[in-house]
Amino acid sequence: MLKDLRAHATLPATDLARARAFYRDKLGLEPEEETPGGLRYGCNGSTFVVYPGRNAGSGLHTQMGWTVDDIGAEVAGLKARGVEFESYPQMPDFDSGTNIFSPGYMRAAWFRDSEGNMLGLVQFHP
Repeated sequence: MLKDLRAHATLPATDLARARAFYRDKLGLEPEEETPGGLRYGCNGSTFVVYPGRNAGSGLHTQMGWTVDDIGAEVAGLKARGVEFESYPQMPDFDSGTNIFSPGYMRAAWFRDSEGNMLGLVQFHP
């Protein structure tokens, strides 16, 4: 059944070349495969595809995320590469200085890719 399979994400891009540059230059990712249908990336056994699509950036929710061990270090590293994180000062438990939301059971931060897709980082507490 599905519980035994790896999940993957698909993200639309209105400009595939611009998206490829973002994922390479800002996130340090190179596609494992490039086809007319898009770019397939691998991340520690999981995959995601960035495909040509007109509805990029239309989602207001997190469309894909990574589980990290040290969210502070990951946010700082991505900021150093030019990634701009979302700010939610109206949310309780949101630190505008670090751009990290910390409600107690996890820590999270969000940013948009070059196409406007919402991406996230999450650190779950043991």
